[in-house]
Amino acid sequence: MKVDQKKHSVIIKDTQGDFTSFLMKVTHQYKTFEKDNIVIDLLFHNDLSISDIKQFMPLSKQHKKAKKSFVIVVSDFDYNAIPEKLTVVPSLLEAHDIIEMEEIERDLGF
Repeated sequence: MKVDQKKHSVIIKDTQGDFTSFLMKVTHQYKTFEKDNIVIDLLFHNDLSISDIKQFMPLSKQHKKAKKSFVIVVSDFDYNAIPEKLTVVPSLLEAHDIIEMEEIERDLGF
């Protein structure tokens, strides 16, 4: 797992290729990242299912309740099949754009 700090966000990238252990690491170390916006970089994985992505739902809900962004980056995916409560995008650039927009919305009180 690789963690990069960029501005007001933390990018957490899976470098091992084992989705289950990555999810466990992120879950166990969540307290470390809870004060920042989180980007989960799963670009390393080519074979993720919708149920795999949905496993991030509890973390996403908890993070959004704290008024922070939680964005998952996955390429080659059916984005329409993802529940609206999860934010899933195809690139890191889009993840940062989403975070910027959500920061503006929070600043404006939406």
